[in-house]
Amino acid sequence: MTIVKVNGRDHQVDADPDTPLLYVLRNDLALNAAKFGCGLGQCGSCTVIVDGKAVLSCVTPLLLVEGKQVTTLEGLGTVAAPAPIQRAFMEEQAAQCGYCIAGMMMRAQALLMRNPKPSDAQIRAELEPHLCRCGTHMRILRAVHRAARLMDTADAASDRSVR
Repeated sequence: MTIVKVNGRDHQVDADPDTPLLYVLRNDLALNAAKFGCGLGQCGSCTVIVDGKAVLSCVTPLLLVEGKQVTTLEGLGTVAAPAPIQRAFMEEQAAQCGYCIAGMMMRAQALLMRNPKPSDAQIRAELEPHLCRCGTHMRILRAVHRAARLMDTADAASDRSVR
């Protein structure tokens, strides 16, 4: 039995420690935003955040996340109250087929946690590992910038409410 902390909750999982995190998320915890794309860590559709860093869950064994915080797209927001990154991707209509978008949002979220005002070049470099054939790259770029503004606005609002 392995205990894994996902989206702020501890889960007991009966899986081999070498099982890819992606399989545990999808099969054991019914968290399906992270997708199985290549299974080789080459497409990015399985990206989640582990302790603040973007991680390819299809090549990350369960044993490496024990005692760490795993965040999936489901842990960022809800349909009724989407997180800034989710809201921005919707408002910019950044998804076409949608298969890779969850992974892109998670990698963008990790970037914005480290760098709240990234340049176009920094966003492009961060998202470079993701394969997307739909051609919405400019919308994705705009969505990340929009999310940064939304996060900045939310932070400013929370600072004012604390005073």
